[in-house]
Amino acid sequence: MEKRPLGDTGIEVSVIGLGTMTYGEQNTPEEAFAQLDLALERGVNLIDTAELYAIPPRPETCGRTEEIIGDWLTQRGNRDRVVIATKIAGPGPDWIPWIRGGRTRFDRRHIRKALDGSLRRLRTDYVDLYQLHWPERRTNYFGQLGYTPAEDEFTPFEETLEALAEEIERGRIRAWGLSNETPWGTMRFIAAAERLGLPKPASVQNPYNLLNRSYEIGMAEVSWREGCGLLAYSPLGFGVLSGKYLGGARPPGARLTLFPDYTRYSGPEAEAATEAYVRLARRHGLDPAQMALAFVNSRPFLTSTLIGATTLEQLETNLGSAELELPDAVLEEIEAIHRRHPNPAP
Repeated sequence: MEKRPLGDTGIEVSVIGLGTMTYGEQNTPEEAFAQLDLALERGVNLIDTAELYAIPPRPETCGRTEEIIGDWLTQRGNRDRVVIATKIAGPGPDWIPWIRGGRTRFDRRHIRKALDGSLRRLRTDYVDLYQLHWPERRTNYFGQLGYTPAEDEFTPFEETLEALAEEIERGRIRAWGLSNETPWGTMRFIAAAERLGLPKPASVQNPYNLLNRSYEIGMAEVSWREGCGLLAYSPLGFGVLSGKYLGGARPPGARLTLFPDYTRYSGPEAEAATEAYVRLARRHGLDPAQMALAFVNSRPFLTSTLIGATTLEQLETNLGSAELELPDAVLEEIEAIHRRHPNPAP
């Protein structure tokens, strides 16, 4: 599988990365092991997780995903073959009060405490990529496109950079990245890192898919010019772009069947766009999910596409997108649909 550089860190990651947030909720440890084995066999080396996972977040499953991955690493003895990415949760007292009282800050004390926990659960002495899961600032992420000015307090970027640099110096992380970040936040971190001579972010993990291409507005240029590539999450829009939910269908065991409140990609405009993309794929003899993923893979600002699956069959299909190069005719039709249905899901 194609490998791409993770910023200027010297680390190379597979164009397809494995998202793991279902482990410990929708997937049992045995199912997770099977997915991890298959992904590694197919050339995937990037495994992405977070201290918050499994999803949806619950105190009973918080950290369980990292524990499962840690068990797999220990039993398989393959730590040197994979790039492990995890995340420190941002503040959120309204919905994750069980993580450090819901008042995480990206300062030395909180970063060290969160990293201690992740390393213990992952049963490793270092992570390859440590990410700030979402900003401390009140800004537009998790489905909010517009920014509403707010009085808020957040850790100075310089202090966060120094805390991360200390962990890099200690050998506990190799590189760091952002997630759910804005152009302003990304460039402020980059400028501060350059001014202080400290490691700059190697990646930004934000949503990107055929239903939400808002990353192209502002962030794409930042990624390209600053060498801070996109790790695209939700590349299938919660599985919606596979077409399996069209017509109100709710397959047994599927995410939107189990968790109907996850409606970010399920509005009327998003469904109309999805139907158009699915028809396009089938007209060209393509699997809709593979077409959607291949489009994300092809973006010049992309480092890796983070796929998720609950079955090995889904995983096989998604992995196949790494070998799919979309014809110009398909790309042109994708753009035509995008013009008719621009970013129907935030």
